[in-house]
Amino acid sequence: MEEMFKVGVITSTHGVRGEVKVFPTTDDPARFKKSQKLILDTGRERLFLTIQNVKFFKQFVILKFEGIDNINDIEKYKKCPLLVTREDAVPLGEDEYFIADMIGLSVETEDGESFGILKDVLETGANDVYVIGSERHGEVLIPAIRECVLEVDIKAGRMKIHLMDGLI
Repeated sequence: MEEMFKVGVITSTHGVRGEVKVFPTTDDPARFKKSQKLILDTGRERLFLTIQNVKFFKQFVILKFEGIDNINDIEKYKKCPLLVTREDAVPLGEDEYFIADMIGLSVETEDGESFGILKDVLETGANDVYVIGSERHGEVLIPAIRECVLEVDIKAGRMKIHLMDGLI
């Protein structure tokens, strides 16, 4: 299981006082107001940052970090991801899972027959769609609804599905 989750990516600086414009990759951009600790992954090292101020602008989040007070101190981190630890992640509700934990699950049909591997999760307006790589059927898209997804067991590394007519 993943121990760190990406919650955003620094896209550019904002002003000259060390603020950055962040594209959120989390379902809950308001989490930046709740959480004060982030990890900046530079590719070479991980820097632990504390959020000092949060603003929202269109689809972006404007962040100011403690100790970074100048555009020159933050400019080099454009395109770097911002991470949180599992402990600092947004708590999950019942039947909710982190996508990072789901990728790679082995998928089987309700009859116990091996179907494939969960390759990706597409987030759509109505419901998520699971992309399953199947040797027999190629890439199959399964809607993440109760009628199709019967069971998800992260610890066992598997998912059980019901194949509705027309899905393959």
